[in-house]
Amino acid sequence: MLYISRKRCCSSISFFIFTRMKRVSLLITALVLAFCNLAFSQTAKELHETARTFMQQGDYANAVLVLNRAVQLDPSDIDIAKDLAFNYYLQKDFNRGLEVIKPLLDREDADDQCYQIAGNIYRQLGMLKDCDKLFRKGIKKFPESGAMYNELGELMWSQQDYGAIKQWEKGIETDPGFPKNYYNACKYYYLTADKVWSILYGEIFINMETMSSRTPEIKSILLDGYKKLFADAQLSVAEDEKNKFTDAFVKTMNKQSSVAANGINAETLTMIRSRFILDWYKDYADKLPFKLFELQQQLLQNGMFEVYNQWIFGSVQNLAAYQNWTAAHAAEYNEFNKFQRGRVFKFPTAQYYH
Repeated sequence: MLYISRKRCCSSISFFIFTRMKRVSLLITALVLAFCNLAFSQTAKELHETARTFMQQGDYANAVLVLNRAVQLDPSDIDIAKDLAFNYYLQKDFNRGLEVIKPLLDREDADDQCYQIAGNIYRQLGMLKDCDKLFRKGIKKFPESGAMYNELGELMWSQQDYGAIKQWEKGIETDPGFPKNYYNACKYYYLTADKVWSILYGEIFINMETMSSRTPEIKSILLDGYKKLFADAQLSVAEDEKNKFTDAFVKTMNKQSSVAANGINAETLTMIRSRFILDWYKDYADKLPFKLFELQQQLLQNGMFEVYNQWIFGSVQNLAAYQNWTAAHAAEYNEFNKFQRGRVFKFPTAQYYH
């Protein structure tokens, strides 16, 4: 009888342990499922971040691979789909890019980037009429998008339609914080008889994009632009370019014509432009405020205007001489670099004078 009782006792204990283990197992399973559900809801976002890391590395194939999986998890996320279309564009797989981006254009939350991506894909496919139509539709929908005006301007310029400058100017007027309209307008005016706006737009651009691949190109245009400005002993502008601002600019610059007689280089330009700012703030700053001149005055007051002019003109005039100058003025150069890294140059909307 004792033996049987022990056996029954052991059975009861085993059943009790089994039941407790089963309950624990079920609890663990429930927790794992809950965790998986949480992870699943975050997966699309995490995959998107992974894809953007691949994009930054220039690995567009892996970006496409990851984005395709992110789209499956969250087909409603327009940013994921937009990045997928853009990566197809970067891979030159334009047909697949168009398949992805075209449906997005009909969505209420489609932004100007959707129109940019689609338009550029149309352009690469040679569908120029569709591209033109889409960019104009984008401008109508986003009338304050500098990017849309820039894209239409570049399309027109590629077709030798010099009305492109009207688009870039409109982009500067309506969205002065978008850099590329300044870049294209600067290059356009450099090829014309204009002596003012190539200089002004170019310098605004390099302050917005201080370290882009386009910055050295515009610095060279600025140096040549000042040579063009001072080519004649008496500065002047064409009648069709005259307005209160350009007239004031040329009159003030004309006072420094004698300094230009020594040639145009980083040193003489530092002197010319320093005197210009002093005269401008005496005669015109209150009537014609201009953010670029505010920056120049700030640099002049803080003792950084010489290094700023060396950064613009010296670096393209003679690189070896510029490197020697920065080595000899290391403290000023380092202070200026610190200033450059700690600022964002933004142009206000109320200072359009062209």
